[in-house]
Amino acid sequence: MEMRDVFAKCMAEMMEKDPSICVLDADLANSHRTPALYKKFPGRCYECGIAEQNMASIAAGLSSYGFKPYISSFTPFATRRICDQIAISIAYSQQNVKIIGSDPGISAELNGGTHMSMEDIGVLRSIPGMVIFEPVDEVQLGKAMQQVNDYEGCLYIRLFRKVQPVIFDENYEFDLFKADVLREGTDLTIVASGIMTKDALDVAEQLAGEGISCEVVSVHTVKPIDKETIVASARKTGAVVTLENHNVLGGLHSAVLEALAEEKVPVTKVGVPDKFGEVGKMPYLREVMGMTYEDCLQQARKALSLK
Repeated sequence: MEMRDVFAKCMAEMMEKDPSICVLDADLANSHRTPALYKKFPGRCYECGIAEQNMASIAAGLSSYGFKPYISSFTPFATRRICDQIAISIAYSQQNVKIIGSDPGISAELNGGTHMSMEDIGVLRSIPGMVIFEPVDEVQLGKAMQQVNDYEGCLYIRLFRKVQPVIFDENYEFDLFKADVLREGTDLTIVASGIMTKDALDVAEQLAGEGISCEVVSVHTVKPIDKETIVASARKTGAVVTLENHNVLGGLHSAVLEALAEEKVPVTKVGVPDKFGEVGKMPYLREVMGMTYEDCLQQARKALSLK
């Protein structure tokens, strides 16, 4: 199932139980599969038009009256375009607003550089009180949404819209503030987020065939990052590589470096170099950004060589 379909399904289930939940769109309802919500809950869904800053301000106002607003748009419009409204109207004012930014990083594909937000985590990570959650697959997203709704405060969901490889099974137990150790190891820690999680597991499998034991840590919540799990793994393995679909400045790599600031372990990285995006399909964009499976394997070997 596409991630946006899981999101819409969970929203419908939660809105059925909780009359305080409302949905706001900025001319992208079809892109996020929310039109069905408008039909089922017409008094709690609002089309704000191509006016994302107004949408954020309306959400802050609704929250101040006890509602639980969810606002959604493509990632650049849900983060950098409305950064001031998020900082002042939502976070500073301590409003309970959930922000959904879809098609993060290179997943914007043919929409090109203007719609390709490589900096959204970096933008929001510096805002006090902001929680940043990037689901790995449809199972995790489905299990996360109730915890997301129960969290009181501003929270950003970095949502890949389409089908993701399934990593978790139905027995998976989700914790919003706890990273998942997908594979235990002793020689190298691979810390991954979002669409790069499958690459982390593939690299670990490849290196296992060479006698190298990799621990794979899946970080779904970049802020606040699960420092305890990352530090414990780094101390055990002595080397770390980070994999992310974001600028290597300000995102997962930066958060991991901050967590490991007092640890003497080498850390290498795979992610978007400090550059803007361009038009292209995912395989091409992975190639030009240095984010292919081969790049991940190379950086993993580099981390091992630095021990």
